[in-house]
Amino acid sequence: MEMEMGKAIVMGSFDDLRSSDIRFLEEASRFGNVHVVLWSDELVRTITGDVLKFPLEERLYLLKAIRYVDQIRVAEKLNDPNGLPEVEELHATTWVVNTEEDTPAKRYFCGINGLKYEVIDSSVLKEFPSKTNMPVHMPPDHQRVVVTGCYDWFHSGHVRFFEEASRLGDLYVVAGSDENVRLLKGDGHPMFSQDERRYVVQSIRFVKQAFISSGTGWLDAEPEIALIQPDIYVVNEDGDKPEKRDFCQTHMIEYVVLKRKPREGLPKRQSVDLRGY
Repeated sequence: MEMEMGKAIVMGSFDDLRSSDIRFLEEASRFGNVHVVLWSDELVRTITGDVLKFPLEERLYLLKAIRYVDQIRVAEKLNDPNGLPEVEELHATTWVVNTEEDTPAKRYFCGINGLKYEVIDSSVLKEFPSKTNMPVHMPPDHQRVVVTGCYDWFHSGHVRFFEEASRLGDLYVVAGSDENVRLLKGDGHPMFSQDERRYVVQSIRFVKQAFISSGTGWLDAEPEIALIQPDIYVVNEDGDKPEKRDFCQTHMIEYVVLKRKPREGLPKRQSVDLRGY
């Protein structure tokens, strides 16, 4: 008889979602289906006094896109920052925190409420294992879609792009190597390593598999495209290049250009604005 998975609760603002947050969610998923208690905008200001970088709807959209997240509940109030709101309604089995969030009061709260308590070592959240660029099993009857890019300062615009591209078929993403990103964008780029960037991309539930490019120039993904053998190459307006159009025409790959539009109700995001240069 198959055992039912427990429910792992994590809680916080998840305001500026970075790779370490995603790693935390992945580690939390080892203890059960991940249920995020997400603080509302007002609750973040009340608890931390911080000015939010991203509004609730955008934080929700990003979290829902993470493949390790099963459910999200927005918390409007919290009587005790060392406790969980509406704990009986959560039906939780485990509260998961990282080492910076660990407190004796939280341990006590779990003890009196019959919850398991797990602390994830923050050093683990900086590890992004390298993987070889080998494609997964690709069913012959599935249409394959490829997108390429840097994906350095990841944001909701990237998720929206993946969401739209994935509607055309199984989505494969090729992130530019560190060397090629520097070649195309200059010193100071990328801000994050290729393994970290690929990890973030792979965490998005719209993505079938993510790769790191092994070529150079605007067609740095050519070796990976040869492995994937896509039916469609999707770019946004900024990524539309004559070299890509010619390549697709030569290799009989459909070329689709998507307009850069944010998810309805969300602000338009660009990496250059978020990272400051």
